[in-house]
Amino acid sequence: MAFKKDDNFGEWYSEVVVNSEIIEYNDISGCYILRPWAMEIWELLKEFFDAEIKKLKLKSYYFPLFITENVVQKKKDHFEGFAPEVAWVTKTGNSELEAPIAIRPTSETVMYPYFAKWIRSHRNLPLRCNQWCSVVRWECSNPIPLIRSREFLWQEGHTVFATKEESDEEVLHILELYRRIYEEFLAVPVSKGRKSEVEKFAGGLYTTSVEAFIPNTGRGIQAATSNCLGQNFAKMFEIFFEDENDPAQKKKEKNKRSLVWQNSWAYTTRSIGVMVMTHGDDKGLVLPPRVAPIQVMVIPDPLEDADMTAIKEVCETIVYTLSQAGIRADLDARENYTPEWKHSHWEMKGVPLRIEIDVKDLANKQVRVVRRDNGAKVDIPSTDLVEHVQVLLDRIQDSLFETAKQKRDACIEVVYTWDEFTAAVNDKKLILAPWCDEEEVEKDVRARTEGDLGSAKTLCAPFDQPDLVEGTVCFASGKPAKTWSFWGRSY
Repeated sequence: MAFKKDDNFGEWYSEVVVNSEIIEYNDISGCYILRPWAMEIWELLKEFFDAEIKKLKLKSYYFPLFITENVVQKKKDHFEGFAPEVAWVTKTGNSELEAPIAIRPTSETVMYPYFAKWIRSHRNLPLRCNQWCSVVRWECSNPIPLIRSREFLWQEGHTVFATKEESDEEVLHILELYRRIYEEFLAVPVSKGRKSEVEKFAGGLYTTSVEAFIPNTGRGIQAATSNCLGQNFAKMFEIFFEDENDPAQKKKEKNKRSLVWQNSWAYTTRSIGVMVMTHGDDKGLVLPPRVAPIQVMVIPDPLEDADMTAIKEVCETIVYTLSQAGIRADLDARENYTPEWKHSHWEMKGVPLRIEIDVKDLANKQVRVVRRDNGAKVDIPSTDLVEHVQVLLDRIQDSLFETAKQKRDACIEVVYTWDEFTAAVNDKKLILAPWCDEEEVEKDVRARTEGDLGSAKTLCAPFDQPDLVEGTVCFASGKPAKTWSFWGRSY
């Protein structure tokens, strides 16, 4: 590693994601090659999330990548929020298309015309669909691998209900799943909350999110969102149903139909980048065990005149035993690299545990286990290996989360005045401040804090609200405060 995390975070991050074989740069700016190490992490997250949403009766779909111009123009009120980011196809071969075709930045305009076709009565509800795909958002002046990409992978869920109560319930259920992805799998602490009217999903009723924070840069990062779209999209796309609970329906009046309620929710490969930023160190990547493609790497350490056949057999037995116990283990038996090089290589790739075996360990019927997160070494009897390894993996997972949470919490600063706010912004803090919850005030805060590092904005109003003492005023406007909100610079 040529760069230190605390000295030059941006260059350090770029170096880590390449050297650990997470990504490779592509010749199109903002587009990256996700290498197997990244894809295996993504698949582990997908395995958990897909199983959970299928418990909710979500069905898998795949909708086209392209959106016709007439749909975009018809639904321009929604598309305005994405207009600067939309990429357009204008040619095929050497021929100009009769009309340009948009590449999806999100899929509402592709899906919802068909929801209107498929939904006729309450018997067609709820409709729940999910797709795993990529999307393109081109307006990205300062791309950062995995964090701000022009094309990225995501999961997007779109659901339709008869009532707002059903919609509200699902929004929070999905948000909790996103919290679990970050905290229980990626070991990244997040705050659940509601986005401001300025920051909510374009055209939606309200947006909830999980928000992470990167202490080294003092920037928040939107980790995932769960949106209640209300009935606005139902109006745009004319999605109605015959409601058996509507008195008008019972009287069989003609043309009396109800609008549906809709949700959309998504998380992306940004999650991998947040994990790298949170846990990585000056040796490279540090992986939480629950998302590590390889949790244990076994490395033989031959001494001069050692019986390598016997050592290799023991290594293979260890890998087999751990694998049978459900632990993702592998053996690096390559002979053209030294043990020291292998140690450094697998440290760079973030493997949580390394097992070293030499002739002395063989004689003593033990192995040496080395933790990636703190470098601690311990000799373990071969007979108790599975139990010890599982305990160590659990400890590493817990330790990474607690360490990250302590660092995040140390950055939280409660402020009450504008002067305190600006000082905290300059000190790269995660700011918790009383706010009047007015759009114009938020826009004014952005304008007044604009600088080379970007402006400060609301991140979310956390669901876990401190007491708001009567008489508390907004830090920015002096008006009566309505809520506590997290503020800061963000990615």
